[in-house]
Amino acid sequence: MALAVMAGLRPLMGFLLFVFIAFHTTDEVSATTIMLFNKCPYTVWPGIQPGAGKPVLARGGFALPSNKAYTLQLPALWSGRFWGRHGCTFDASGRGRCSTGDCGGSLYCNGVGGTPPATLAEITLGNDQDFYDVSLVDGYNLGMSIMPFKGSGKCSYAGCISDLNNMCPVSLQVRSKDNMVVACKSACSAFNSPRYCCTGSFGTPQACKPTAYSRIFKSACPKAYSYAYDDPTSISTCRRGNYVVTFCPQHR
Repeated sequence: MALAVMAGLRPLMGFLLFVFIAFHTTDEVSATTIMLFNKCPYTVWPGIQPGAGKPVLARGGFALPSNKAYTLQLPALWSGRFWGRHGCTFDASGRGRCSTGDCGGSLYCNGVGGTPPATLAEITLGNDQDFYDVSLVDGYNLGMSIMPFKGSGKCSYAGCISDLNNMCPVSLQVRSKDNMVVACKSACSAFNSPRYCCTGSFGTPQACKPTAYSRIFKSACPKAYSYAYDDPTSISTCRRGNYVVTFCPQHR
């Protein structure tokens, strides 16, 4: 599995070397930078939802064409999540709809979260240490990764480079009008059961264990959260890093 992950990362290395150089030419005292890079062969509409009390960035969403990047400066101690919307159509006023990850039918999410299933990249900036992860707890719609730069500590890769839509169990599949699998639900969303949602009598790490469905996610994406009480090693840390969030990191 480790070899498979490394093989999936190799196509990123040329671009990430450029990012590494670019980040190291910035002012040492600048705010945390996060770059959103779209490697998908189609336009992705990133969504951004801040944590409670944190400011909305870039109006919460925008269009990001294939092979393009968008850079944001994160305020100190900011926390929030990023996801990719797919198959979107918006009119001149910014109203419309996305096939996956929709945020209330608006181009600008303005603090509203995405409709599951959607892959999430989550980050919390600290005074001394940042925490980040890629989560499949709300399901999967496209591959995502977070790679830190210009930080100290472990600063490890987090993400899901596999295309889970190609291996999604039938009972979890979300299909488009042309019958293509465009997303994979979490078992919680599909069955609304305490066992899968880690609620009720299953609401503790001791009671809520991996299921056959979460194991499929974890096996395909060992560097991502697969269910609510996944292994704590799914959370990565870095001290004063800058970050690249990549959509479809598996694409060359």
